[in-house]
Amino acid sequence: MTQLQTPSAAPVSETDVPEDVKTPRPDDLVSPAEAIFDRAAVAAEVEAIYSGAETPSEAKPDLVACLSAARTRGMDEIARAFAAKPHDSRPVKRSYAWLTDQIVGMVFEIATTRVHPLNNPTEGERLSLIAVGGYGRGEMAAYSDVDLLFLTPWKITPWAESVIETMLYILWDLKLKVGHASRTVKDCIRLAKQDFTIRTSLVEYRHIAGDAALAEELGERLWTELFRSSAPAFVEAKLAERAERHRKQGGQRYMVEPNVKEGKGGLRDLQSLFWIGKYVYGVRDAAELVDHGLFSREEYDTFIRAEDFLWAVRCHLHLLGNRAVDQLTFDMQVEVAERMGYRDRGGRRGVEWFMQDYFRRATQVGDLTRIFLTVLEQSQTKPEPMLTRLMTRRKKAKPPYAIKQNRLTVGDEAEFLGDKLNLLRIFREAMRTGTLLHPDAMRLIAANLRLVDEEMRASPEAARIFFDTLLKNGNPERALRRMNELGMLAAYIPEFQPIVAMMQFNMYHSYTVDEHTIQVVSSLAQIERGELDEELPVAAQILREGLNRKVLFAAMLLHDIGKGRPEDHSIVGARIARTVCPRLGLKKRETETVEWLVRYHLLMSDMAQKRDIADPRTVKDFAKAVKTKERLDLLLVLTVCDIRGVGPNVWNNWKAALLRALYRQTKRALEDGLEAINREERGTEARRKLREALSDWPEKVLRTETQRHYAPYWQGLHVTAHVDFAELLREVKPDEIALKLTPDEDRDATRVCFVMQDHPGIFSRMCGALALVGADIKDARTFTTKDGWATAAFWIQDQDESPYEAEKLPRLRTMIDKTLRGEVVARDAFRDRDKLKKREKPFTVPTSITFDNEGSEIYTIIEVDTRDRPGLLYDLTRTLASSNVYIASAVIATYGEQVVDSFYVKDMFGLKFHAEARQRTLERRLREAIDRGAQRAEG
Repeated sequence: MTQLQTPSAAPVSETDVPEDVKTPRPDDLVSPAEAIFDRAAVAAEVEAIYSGAETPSEAKPDLVACLSAARTRGMDEIARAFAAKPHDSRPVKRSYAWLTDQIVGMVFEIATTRVHPLNNPTEGERLSLIAVGGYGRGEMAAYSDVDLLFLTPWKITPWAESVIETMLYILWDLKLKVGHASRTVKDCIRLAKQDFTIRTSLVEYRHIAGDAALAEELGERLWTELFRSSAPAFVEAKLAERAERHRKQGGQRYMVEPNVKEGKGGLRDLQSLFWIGKYVYGVRDAAELVDHGLFSREEYDTFIRAEDFLWAVRCHLHLLGNRAVDQLTFDMQVEVAERMGYRDRGGRRGVEWFMQDYFRRATQVGDLTRIFLTVLEQSQTKPEPMLTRLMTRRKKAKPPYAIKQNRLTVGDEAEFLGDKLNLLRIFREAMRTGTLLHPDAMRLIAANLRLVDEEMRASPEAARIFFDTLLKNGNPERALRRMNELGMLAAYIPEFQPIVAMMQFNMYHSYTVDEHTIQVVSSLAQIERGELDEELPVAAQILREGLNRKVLFAAMLLHDIGKGRPEDHSIVGARIARTVCPRLGLKKRETETVEWLVRYHLLMSDMAQKRDIADPRTVKDFAKAVKTKERLDLLLVLTVCDIRGVGPNVWNNWKAALLRALYRQTKRALEDGLEAINREERGTEARRKLREALSDWPEKVLRTETQRHYAPYWQGLHVTAHVDFAELLREVKPDEIALKLTPDEDRDATRVCFVMQDHPGIFSRMCGALALVGADIKDARTFTTKDGWATAAFWIQDQDESPYEAEKLPRLRTMIDKTLRGEVVARDAFRDRDKLKKREKPFTVPTSITFDNEGSEIYTIIEVDTRDRPGLLYDLTRTLASSNVYIASAVIATYGEQVVDSFYVKDMFGLKFHAEARQRTLERRLREAIDRGAQRAEG
């Protein structure tokens, strides 16, 4: 097995790419070897230390100081050279391994010759020092683990035990993160048979110091007694391990905070390919995978480029974190992008360009993995038994296609390439037969994308094939994802290319733009298959009743296609849709509808989440914009799928309830006329429902309750809230604070109803009380009764965006009560609590404040769009209160680190804020409050 570590004598490729697994050589480092570790100078210093010491233990402190200083110099030199060439990871990872070799080798020499010299060693006192794992592979980042195997021929001797102990204490004093094991050759074979982790580490063992013959014996016995006869089991174990690793990392290649080592498309995936290749074929470096037909020359070059990029990222992460860091968190993304030379351009931040490159590399790793495993399966798998083939019924592929290893491939390459439409047809055929594409077919498609020209893009037949693939097979997500990964989607719709692997640098979106688009289409397919009937009853009913699916799919495919440009992506996308849709065979009216849907794909979400849908004006304005029920239906389904496609935890019952309410009210307005949703009718109906709910109350008490409130009170609350307030008002005493917490299951929130004597600033105090207990306020309404009581309803969620659990409600109530009574001063408490986490600090959200006097008949809507933080709502409401602004309601919409707080307000005389001078004064005060809070949050 030792021969697997030996460099190949012949050149392995025309580009002469260095080997991937070997002992690092002094002439293959990022800087001259002497600049990293001057062995002669360090050896002379060590000699002087031991010459001046009476005992080895007396010399140890000076030895550690000497080696520590040498290691620090070496690390600094590697970091300096890497900063000058921040993409050149190959010599960097070898330099770290070489530096570690020098330190570990010198410590071994000191332990065996100076501390525990052995003049006449016996056969049993042979000791071999071996590197395993990543260190054995000769690949290390600044703070990678140093995994060592101390190998002995038989049972470990007292001398070897002493050497190992001395070495480990010195290495630990040097702050190296050492993993170690002491075993015989026999132990290694036995344990490797039982444990695949141990077996994998031994696949890449490398002799460092000590008895070389013993290391060679280990290699030979591993190969003959274990590796040669157990390849299928090893491959199966590595694939199972890979699947579990991906599951733990989120299962997506496009997670916005990926793990560069363990994540899908990361370094571990590439390393797994090499481990398997080495185990099965005995390859010495990745280039030999080409010789065995596992990769083409071009695919190998892709392998090397992806590996170099990912290693560069990992090395930068270690240097930035001053520790072993593999998670590419938001704050690290900004710093790594800057170190690697990415700059802001074209309306996008440098970090977004960097992450787009990252995700493209991750996609390439996924493609390489599929190709490698399928070729491996072809060479390793036994033929399927005849009986199984006879009993299993599969759809046959139509010429020029064929089924190979249960995958669709091209049977006649000349016939296939003779009609360029086959580049699209093959995806439809894969969906029809229910098979995956064979790597041979994937390679053929990727190599011939140049055939997709303007003539093909304008072909009605191509458009028909494309939509057949999406609309007729029940799983459009699979077809779109494969088209996208092979470059076919961007070749057929070139306007799609800029958003491929495009990351949106915020905490709201969990996926890249192209993956988000595919997730949106996937959500639609789930609804169509009836999988979400209970969760999305309105959308499911709309689809059952029927709508133009081609229009809907086109709108979903194009809704974010304008992203990544300085202009509003909805406007850009609508312009692109106007060009693309006719090419895709849509008629003029269909094109106009898609264009409208793309232009206004955020409208329904914005109206539902940023406006008070209990205000009739909101519904009237939305109905005027939508105009027809057809557009309303299409927009609702698009909006639902768009929100669900943002990330795994973004959709919830709160958003569902808002959208359903807006849809039903707008549908009624479109069908029965806008006057069907006037305030007066709503108020009459609300009072009638309250009377029914409190039918056991005395008539006089009930009359008092229905007459004590002004008209707005009856518009914005459900009857259950009216009942809560009625009960609180009936029992409340002067100077008392009454409150009730009620689970609102329809909205996935907890409703908090307050009743107290009205006075200025009370709304702000309520906001502060709720924020201090960690509540996330989603919606708030405040009213004043004719007899001087303030009534306010808040809908809150916990930090997991869920209603508060029943057992937590008493403590929540106590904390709110204390804050409202002044026992806790919110303004002082926020000084310590209102802090941003480190990973949240890189995000910048420009503050925008607008005044809308048209969106409500009786209120001015102040919309504040800014950076979210725990004490923001309290700061804003306190500022408005101190400016004598009456807040009737607040609607809060959160998008990751961004929040939009919309306040429905009047001045102290009950009038709107029309005067520009008053608007400017209010805006200035709000901005000052935001800036003060931001400085406090930054710490």
